[in-house]
Amino acid sequence: IYHDVHQACSRLDGELATADVVTGDRVAILGGNSLFWVAAYLATLKRGATAVPFAITMTPEDAVGLQNFVHCKAIFIERRMHNKFAAALPADLTLIFDDSLEEPGPAEWPEPADEFDLSQDAALMFTSGTTARPRAVRVTHGNIQANTNSIIEYLELSSADRIMAVLPFYYCFGTSLLHTHLRVGGSLAVANSFVYPELVLDLMESAECTGFAGVPSTYQTLLRNSSFPRRALKSLRKLQQAGGKLQTVLIEELVNSVPQARVFVMYGQTEATARLSYLPPEALATKLGSIGKGIPGVTLRVLDEEGNPIKPGDVGEIYASGDNISPGYLDDPEANAGKFIDGVLKTGDLATVDEDGYIFVVDRKADFIKSYGFRVSSQQVESVILELKEVVAAAVIGEPDLVRGEAIKAFVVLHEGSKLTAEEIIAHCGRRLAHHMVPRDVAFIDSLPLNAHGKVVKTELRKLSGD
Repeated sequence: IYHDVHQACSRLDGELATADVVTGDRVAILGGNSLFWVAAYLATLKRGATAVPFAITMTPEDAVGLQNFVHCKAIFIERRMHNKFAAALPADLTLIFDDSLEEPGPAEWPEPADEFDLSQDAALMFTSGTTARPRAVRVTHGNIQANTNSIIEYLELSSADRIMAVLPFYYCFGTSLLHTHLRVGGSLAVANSFVYPELVLDLMESAECTGFAGVPSTYQTLLRNSSFPRRALKSLRKLQQAGGKLQTVLIEELVNSVPQARVFVMYGQTEATARLSYLPPEALATKLGSIGKGIPGVTLRVLDEEGNPIKPGDVGEIYASGDNISPGYLDDPEANAGKFIDGVLKTGDLATVDEDGYIFVVDRKADFIKSYGFRVSSQQVESVILELKEVVAAAVIGEPDLVRGEAIKAFVVLHEGSKLTAEEIIAHCGRRLAHHMVPRDVAFIDSLPLNAHGKVVKTELRKLSGD
């Protein structure tokens, strides 16, 4: 109920006032998806301070490092997490607990200023860190407004929409669900974890959710390791997928599982607030595998190494421009110089375009494998492995090999009780792929290593391979 949200925001704004938090100060938020998290975030933005969401999966050591970097004046923290992080929090950091919502205290919600600087930082969002240490992305109020309005436009969101929010709010995709659905007066059914997907599905059903959003690992679990394909879910109307490439075989399974729903395949980055492109559901039949084109207000170009637009079929890097592009990383001029050029974002994603201008991501630069002198897309190999119905998830890496240069190694998660062998997987790839793309080795693991945002961390797979 919006009245409850407003009351909670006012109460926490009163706590910030008591802590002398003013415009420009930074305020950390450490907690799961909840009314407390939402109110803490909105109260911080209302005060003109900068919200700094911390991942609940981080260690106390991580918290020390992040706090020493961003220097927050206060932190909103759930009481249940205090014991874990108490020793890591500096003595001069003001702590505001979730139980303050249940206690009497100051409450404020001042009228908005006549003029507000939209270029002011609203949040510091940490990148997912799939390839390196996370960086703090500066996201301004103007960035949020621009991206929120664009997403609402192409998804055609309204007050009738209710999203099942399993993605953490500290992740830019999760935060975008909050921005967009609050902006239109819609609602969110909140889950704190996706460890037990059946409980999430039960909640989605009972709350009559009209929407669901997930990253590839979310949909892999739903489609291959849950009752999702067998449930009616009659209220479901819109499915959002971003946060990495969902292999085409799984997109087809998703469309067939919920025929009444529209499936939006999307692409984005934290440096772009959240979203950069989408593929209209009507184009799935003819452009399967594409991330579509830029969302309203965003221009995407695929350029070669000289900065020229590529021809259809060639490969280049995606460049993005628009009002949603971050002004840069916090206190990292070297990284900014390589990533942001006159307001244009170099995404680091390699892609090709077709004759109609639709973009197809080939791979991250860092994830290409050089086998027998050929550049191999890890995503293409993973897609072929996932054609096998007994496979729940798969990820491939390259490892040094005297003959191949880099040999392809696949890490595979199977259905419980599956008898599928490594030899059968390699044989399937041999029938479907060129010789230089076929994995040399297959390793079976219980689950793929995921970061706080649900993305596969290939650096961890390389460590496993080294062991």
